[in-house]
Amino acid sequence: MVKRKAAAPNRSLKVADQIQRDLTELIARELKDPRVGMVTIQGVEITPDYAHAKVYFSVLTGSPDECVEGLNQAAGFLRAGLFKRLHIHTVPTLHFLYDRTTEKASDMNALIARAVASRAKED
Repeated sequence: MVKRKAAAPNRSLKVADQIQRDLTELIARELKDPRVGMVTIQGVEITPDYAHAKVYFSVLTGSPDECVEGLNQAAGFLRAGLFKRLHIHTVPTLHFLYDRTTEKASDMNALIARAVASRAKED
């Protein structure tokens, strides 16, 4: 019995990183939707069969809700752009999700600063 060589273990991570880089460039240079402001792609998660990709992003300017709507509407255009750039058999369907990590981090920093300030007043 011949053993098949497994695919490279980090291949999906490499594909996700490449999708992240290419999407960043496509959104900045080719997407003309006014609802999509200054977007930062935070990360990409791909299903094992490469059929779907969750794209997490944050927004510097504009409304996150409008940006999600604009990006999800442009997902087909962006997928076509990825198809031209990536050399893989299946280019995933893109699902854009707003990443609230930076907001949560800033809220936590504010809470910590308040706690330190109130403790300093007590001493």
